[in-house]
Amino acid sequence: MQLSKSIFKAYDIRGVVGVTLDEGIARQIGRAFGVAARARGESVVIIGRDGRLSGPELSAALVTGLQNAGVSVIDLGVVATPMVYFATHVLGAQSGIMVTGSHNPPDYNGFKMVLAGEAIHGETIQQLYQAIANGGAGATVAAPNGSYRRHDIKDAYLQRIVSDVKLARPMKIVIDCGNGVAGAFAGELYRALGCEVEELFCEVDGTFPNHHPDPAHPENLQDVIRALQHSDAEIGLAFDGDGDRLGVVTKDGEIIYPDRQLMLFAADVLTRHPGREILYDVKCTRHLAPWITEHGGKPLMWKTGHSLVKAKMRETGAPLGGEMSGHVFFKDRWYGFDDGMYAGARLLELLSRESDPSAVLNALPQSSSTPELQLKLEEGENFSLIEKLQGEAKFPGAEDIIKIDGLRVEYVDGFGLARSSNTTPVIVMRFEAESEQALARIQSEFKRVILHAKPDAILPFPANA
Repeated sequence: MQLSKSIFKAYDIRGVVGVTLDEGIARQIGRAFGVAARARGESVVIIGRDGRLSGPELSAALVTGLQNAGVSVIDLGVVATPMVYFATHVLGAQSGIMVTGSHNPPDYNGFKMVLAGEAIHGETIQQLYQAIANGGAGATVAAPNGSYRRHDIKDAYLQRIVSDVKLARPMKIVIDCGNGVAGAFAGELYRALGCEVEELFCEVDGTFPNHHPDPAHPENLQDVIRALQHSDAEIGLAFDGDGDRLGVVTKDGEIIYPDRQLMLFAADVLTRHPGREILYDVKCTRHLAPWITEHGGKPLMWKTGHSLVKAKMRETGAPLGGEMSGHVFFKDRWYGFDDGMYAGARLLELLSRESDPSAVLNALPQSSSTPELQLKLEEGENFSLIEKLQGEAKFPGAEDIIKIDGLRVEYVDGFGLARSSNTTPVIVMRFEAESEQALARIQSEFKRVILHAKPDAILPFPANA
């Protein structure tokens, strides 16, 4: 298979198995990563994989490539992505690769990578591509093949969370793992914390037969909503395919999007870290910044992308960060990486102090808003269209135009966002406003500038906006 530059994304590697990704490519990526690790003085790389059907073959090829580069491998087997991150903090090896397609369709797979303690992104990922493309990753390495051993991290991971998180009272919860890999661990974790757990789709199945494992989209939370209606459970948690993102649903069926979850977490974390930065991405609600300020913190808006947020947290020393997609990063009492199961535990710790958890969540500030909307385009067209809009689009009446990641246009009564996805050829859009009329007005402004730049665009919101 020909190496395709398209699989080397902004913060991970991701492709379609049998089309842009196969065992040969995985072996080359392993070798290139192994060479890069050795250049940083690293001699061991930890690997794990999610429940996708292509995982075993890609994992085995990755191991071969790493060993050929003279690197030893610790294989965690089938684990959630945060368990690989956790292992890089506790096993004496700071580099790791998770074989995962995250929330992409079943025929995708890929690699999330930590190199010498840093979640790599951008230029570092492109350097892996260049090393393979230029034949550098195939050069003879002056080292014997690295060793290989398996390691079960589950008990250490669960014990670390259970020793840290204490619930004020037992709770009854519903969890939906969407047949993703979190299903192998989440039920056991929350029972160990003292919860009564009703499990939905916790059998790991790489075909995802029930619904797509992506809690960012409301249609994937309907099973949790129904389960809460028909049981005496207090709260619902949902996870994505590799367990690094969290979705939350109240007893009355309200989805508490991650930017509002972050409010609850920020209020708690700032009691221990007053005056510190709280990071959030450009997709988050405009209510978050004043909330953080009100609770004694410094709001810091940043680019979307788990690796980009982690890098900014390292730079600033922020104790907490979060993304609208469901990644929450605790440096307070934890290691600074995104972990849906740990975030769920921290949420339950806070909610267990309340007699009515749903009322607490529903009371968090909110406006009329849309979920993530996607303008589907051809490969690469998403980047060129955003670049064009950043250079040419005019928004009369806007209070501020933020260009750190796409276009976030702030008005006195709401905002609109258009940014290029770094993983698929779409422009992600989101709107929020103080009224439905304001929401429609802001959408119409975006419709105007997008259709001016691309007249044949099929917009992901109503034609009457």
